[in-house]
Amino acid sequence: MVLFIDSCLALLALAAALWVRPWRALPSGPPWPWWAFWALLPLFWGLDRYTASPFAQPLSGVVLLTLMAGWPLAMLALVPAAVVTMVAGDLPLAEALHRLVWLGAVPGSLALAIGAALRRWMPHHLFIYILGRGFLGTLLACATAAWIALSLLGQPVPPEFYIARWLGAFGEAFLTGMVVAILVAFHPEWLATYTDRLYLPR
Repeated sequence: MVLFIDSCLALLALAAALWVRPWRALPSGPPWPWWAFWALLPLFWGLDRYTASPFAQPLSGVVLLTLMAGWPLAMLALVPAAVVTMVAGDLPLAEALHRLVWLGAVPGSLALAIGAALRRWMPHHLFIYILGRGFLGTLLACATAAWIALSLLGQPVPPEFYIARWLGAFGEAFLTGMVVAILVAFHPEWLATYTDRLYLPR
């Protein structure tokens, strides 16, 4: 059942991303920091395998990727990241697909929805973008995705697991918010989801 859900969600996200053809908006490709961060995704996704410790929680990283290049391009980048994670972490195909969905597609899609809600109902201000999309959006997206993934296991999960996922999401939100604040200050052109026209008050 979990494999079926993972397959459906992965195909849905990839089909939607291909349908909008995101490469048309970036004729010269994403900025080099996006490529560098994308190359780190297999490291984030396989932390527990590389350290041989079940207590090491894999990180997502997809929210920052989405903010830098947009949701469609971030979704397409998940496939090679999952393949590298599968090979480097010696993961079975089903587990690699599970991580693609619950560390990539689902939190990335939730972050997109949160960003759209903030643009619709919150003031267009610099700190709304940094705190709302960079920090709070990452926290809610990653924690919610992790909690749903735990609930799909089909067996009782100790409450400590949910707390651990929340703490992991909080740490990732802190890092993402910090990087977003730095990029907004020094290289806003590296964030595809940010424009001075929209978020800087006149």
